Amino acid sequence: MAVVIPDSVLEATGLTEEEARRELAVALYVRERLTEGQAARLAGMDRWAFNELLSERRVPIHYGTEELRADYEEAGQGRGAS
Repeated sequence: MAVVIPDSVLEATGLTEEEARRELAVALYVRERLTEGQAARLAGMDRWAFNELLSERRVPIHYGTEELRADYEEAGQGRGAS
């Protein structure tokens, strides 16, 4: 599913498209709606860079059993596993 953010919204916030994706990724990660890996992909960053972004913003890393399971399952889907 694609989400379209109108140019007028980006202009009002002063954010680029890349910055808006990162803001959304961080917000969803903070609310525990995305795992670290999912949020990094949404932000268009690798996990190391996303962790650095979280660190710069003083966002605590939360990576427990559920996040590990979700990342494991998602990785398996990419390889054709069931």
